[in-house]
This record gives sequence, C-alpha cells and structure tokens, in this order.
Amino acid sequence: MALTSTTSPQGSSSKEIPSTDTLLADLHVQYIQNLGKSTSDLTYHLTAHLRLNAIYWGYTALRIMGRGDALDRDEMIDFVMRCWDDAEGGFAAHPGHDAHLLSTLSAIQILIMQDALDRIDVERVVKFILSLQAPSGVFMGDKWGEEDTRFLYCAVSALSLLSSLHLLDQERTVQYLIDCKNYDGGFGSVIGAESHAARVFVCVGALAILGRMDVVDEETLGWWLAERQLPNGGLNGRPEKLEDVCYSFWVLSAMAILKKVGWIDEKKLVAFILSAQDPEGGGIADRPGDMPDVFHTLFGVAGEWILCF
Repeated sequence: MALTSTTSPQGSSSKEIPSTDTLLADLHVQYIQNLGKSTSDLTYHLTAHLRLNAIYWGYTALRIMGRGDALDRDEMIDFVMRCWDDAEGGFAAHPGHDAHLLSTLSAIQILIMQDALDRIDVERVVKFILSLQAPSGVFMGDKWGEEDTRFLYCAVSALSLLSSLHLLDQERTVQYLIDCKNYDGGFGSVIGAESHAARVFVCVGALAILGRMDVVDEETLGWWLAERQLPNGGLNGRPEKLEDVCYSFWVLSAMAILKKVGWIDEKKLVAFILSAQDPEGGGIADRPGDMPDVFHTLFGVAGEWILCF
C-alpha cells in the first residue's frame, strides 16, 4: 500500500494538492481525529445512535494505516465503558441508549485492540448475546426484535472473540444460514431475501468462523461476487445497482475467504477507491464527488489493504 504525506515539500511557497493515485493516509488520519471535535454540529447529535460503531470504524482505519496512536487510548476506553447497559449486560452505541449486538461487537473489538478486554464482565456479555437468538436460529439485534443475518454474524464473531463459541447452538445457527442461501450462491438478510454482497460477507464470515464452509457453493458464489464489479472498477452490492466504496470490503472479504480475490480486476478497483478520496479535507466517500464519512473511509482503506495481501 502506498502511503503519501500531505505536507508540502520544504521550501515550497504554494499549497500542494495531494495526488489521488495513492492513499492519502496523513489526510485521512487528520479527518478521523477531527470527527469527534464537531460536537456543536447537528450532524454529530443526529448520529449518536452510531457513535460507538463510528469509533470502531475510525480506530480500525487508523490501525490499518499504522496510526493506532492517533486517538487517545484512555478517552476511548472510557467512552466504551460509559456505553455499558448494566440492565441488559451489553453495550449501547451511546451512553444512555439500549444495548445492541452491533455496538456490543464494536465494544469488544475496540477493547481487544486496546488490550483492555479485562474491563468487561464476559459472562454477562455472553448471556446477553445468547439471549437474542430466536427459535429459528437467527439473532435479533436487541430486545426489540429485529432479525437479520447481520446480527447473527455479530453474535458469532463476538462469541468467538470471547472464547465462548462452544456455548452457541451451532447446529441451529448454521441451519438458518443454509436456509438463507439462494440459487445464485449468495445469501440474504433473512430467509427468502435476495442475495446482497454485505449479507454474503456476514453469512460466509459466520460460516468460516464456525468451520462450516462446506455448506457454501464456492464456485457459484465466487462468480456472483466477481460480477459485482462495474466497468469503472467499483463494486456494487447487487445487480443493477451503483458502485459503492464500502463493497470494496464486503465483496473482497468474502472473496478472500473463498480465495478468489484474483477473479476481479484489482488495479481498477484500487483506482476507484482512491478516486473517492477527498484530497483536501481527507476521508473517503461512497463514490467520487460525494461527501466523505468515517464508514466509507474505513472500508475504502480496508479494501485496499486486502488487495495488498
């Protein structure tokens, strides 16, 4: 991965506009650092329901770029712990909100990366996760009952990270994933839903963690994923949809598990990811010309990182 500095050469009197044919790492680091400083902006408060997840996205992007020290460790851990929902035994996306599987997984991932997992009551978290499995085998995101294969993946991933996967009803979990498989080899959000690249990742990812890749039609799914690449190099989530930088991660991660990354044009995809960078303020957008956000910044950086290995 090519990392470029965004500072002007010594002695230069004019402002240098960074090239977008390389990853503008310094700018992206600054962009992520500045996100938490805009507390007076309306957008900051409207996105409170994603706060903990956004911290995970930003911090993970920094780690990939080799700048995990760019955010204050103690401040981050303190925020994570303030998101603890003692009544439920899980983590919310923001202090005072309800616990949710997605934010619980983000909390676990952050604490592991910060070597602070000992701050949580693992037994209570595991109990919270297992309580959300429905009779069908799928998981609910929280006590309000929304079911989705995304939440199933969150549960499997979190339990694996907590060394508690043996407590999961794995047969029932795998059977639900099998029931979500479609004729094109892909997977949907629930049984009967159309195949979607992000759902393919969570289903294949869960099956990989569970050691059950035998139920995946790898050749058919590999072709379906490869067909997500459009002429401009970007990837979409399903047929007849626009390209989006985030699928650089969802599609590539699934293809990496299948060992079929080489089935797409890697150079064209890298060029598309880099073209979606903001060369002035930093960050990566869903596609060139749009406003950057931390979600697409992470998945753009992660997508290029996958292509380096």
